[in-house]
Amino acid sequence: MAHNYQTPEIYNCVADFAGDSLQLARETAKVKAAVIVRAGVHFMAETAKILNPDKAVLIPDRRAGCSLAASIAGHDVRLLRERFPGVPVVSYVNTSAEVKAESDICCTSSNALQVVKSLGTERVIFLPDEYLARYVASQTDVKVIAWRGHCEVHERFTADELRPVRANDPSVQIIAHPECPPEVLAEADFTGSTAHMIDWVRSNRPKRVVMVTECSMADNMYAELPEVEFVRPCNLCPHMERITLPNILGALLEMKEEVVVDPVIAARARRAIERMIYLKS
Repeated sequence: MAHNYQTPEIYNCVADFAGDSLQLARETAKVKAAVIVRAGVHFMAETAKILNPDKAVLIPDRRAGCSLAASIAGHDVRLLRERFPGVPVVSYVNTSAEVKAESDICCTSSNALQVVKSLGTERVIFLPDEYLARYVASQTDVKVIAWRGHCEVHERFTADELRPVRANDPSVQIIAHPECPPEVLAEADFTGSTAHMIDWVRSNRPKRVVMVTECSMADNMYAELPEVEFVRPCNLCPHMERITLPNILGALLEMKEEVVVDPVIAARARRAIERMIYLKS
């Protein structure tokens, strides 16, 4: 099972299923196989294990981490609850199992707004991505209390690098992930999750487009839509790049790098994940 940010030879050639975090979580909950290989980063593999406690979940390189997941721990969430008693906690899937265990519900960038609105409260704690929290806050009247975590890939994009692209070709379309800084989103023609960005390109078939997200997604889309010119800039995720064809093969042949989650933490985290998965549209 491969995330959209995996390189083309993984995404297009060996994955049985590819998608964004929400799509992968939903598919993982339905998997019948006894062994799941998660081609992605560690929090994704943890999520797969939480949803499949009796299956073997392998990650080809356990060093494949995430700056967002590393930005917050379970004790931070407990402190937030003490400071804001009664305020529900929404945790982005880009978090560790222990953070999910301290949360009321999880979300992805695809359904963050839907999740926040579903709680029916005046305030929510949203963690850990500050920029995604700001974007959600701009789309609703709910007061969003944000954590100051950032994605090391998306936070590097700037408005200054996008303006010359549009100046050189006013017809170019710029689409951006909501983990980007607000100044970047202000330059975009469309803002959405990885799945929403892919759907937008498929539907609109622009002549030239800048996908302001991880580079491999543009490469994967180009394989599907060679008539679309994908204009850089883009940034590579060093953690996603740790997953390769050789270490996927090695994990399968040797059944190594199996993910283990404490059963007590997993049981609590599962509730938050399943609330997200089964949330009605």
